[in-house]
Amino acid sequence: MVYRACARTGLTVSALALGCWSFGGGEYWGEQKQSSVNDTVRAAFDHGVTCFDTAEAYNEGRSEESLGTAIRSLPIHRLVVGTKISPSNTHADMIEAHLDASLRRLKTDYIDFYLVHWPITPRSIRHFGASVAECASAEKAFEVLASMREKGKVRHVGVSNFGMRPLTEAISIDEHIAVNELPYSLVSRAIENEILPHCAEVGIGVFCYMPLQQGLLAGRCSLAELPNVRRRTRHFDRRRNPLARHTREDVEQTLWATVQRLQHIAEDVGIPLHNLALNWVYGKPGVTSVLVGARNPEQLEANLQTLEYVLPSELVDRLDEATAALKHDLGPSADYYEDAGNDRTL
Repeated sequence: MVYRACARTGLTVSALALGCWSFGGGEYWGEQKQSSVNDTVRAAFDHGVTCFDTAEAYNEGRSEESLGTAIRSLPIHRLVVGTKISPSNTHADMIEAHLDASLRRLKTDYIDFYLVHWPITPRSIRHFGASVAECASAEKAFEVLASMREKGKVRHVGVSNFGMRPLTEAISIDEHIAVNELPYSLVSRAIENEILPHCAEVGIGVFCYMPLQQGLLAGRCSLAELPNVRRRTRHFDRRRNPLARHTREDVEQTLWATVQRLQHIAEDVGIPLHNLALNWVYGKPGVTSVLVGARNPEQLEANLQTLEYVLPSELVDRLDEATAALKHDLGPSADYYEDAGNDRTL
């Protein structure tokens, strides 16, 4: 395992972290047995993974509960556990209760990274089912979160899906914001424009999620085989998916051509596509840790093989070039589920 210092936090995290969204089962990822979770978490730890990521919104809290059960037999002081609070729950008088609920589900006394899941704005809050009138004050929210850090319930406060404006606002309220969790993959490169270099400049760690684009870059399925729930982003033609919230119809052809190019490169260099894709992300400057999902130890070990490869700069340039057209077509918006005019990261 490769370990990296997480910006100015003093914490060291594994370069590959375990994303726990599927834990606890649910409509999005399907049934997940606790025994499989236990085995996967144990295998991750045995292979040197120290960082685990979840959220109160994942499977209505069951992900936290399932992870909490799985880590009970592990030395908690050697783990770095992160979870997220939904923006709809960031009213000053609600935060501690939601934090305490996460602590109970995780069966721990403190959380290493406590992140605000999306910016505290009406656009984000609508997505979580709350009315705009219930939008909390970002200033008060981050002040309360800082007090949770002072109480020892949280070691570090962070954010997720924060673009330049809300990130700058959060830092102005709490200069100790530690991390920003963001989508990043060969086919989702928007954060390269401003957010990723800015985080590096101001000393904020970056955790990258969706590095395999929810299975698209795993090399195991075609575009058509992905279920609708994983085809909701602007990469896909909205006319073929009733779950899509965007209006783009013109990117899927570019996506298909891009994935074919990537598969061709993977075959040419003799590296499985999923390992190539993960290695490309974790090798990018400014990236602290890459979240990989796994439903069993076999999937986990296949992803961890990524660390066996060191991509030469010529190959990185080749991958950059192969995905440049798609990056251009998708534009600078880092919210892949919405049209640019409704970007929740802004």
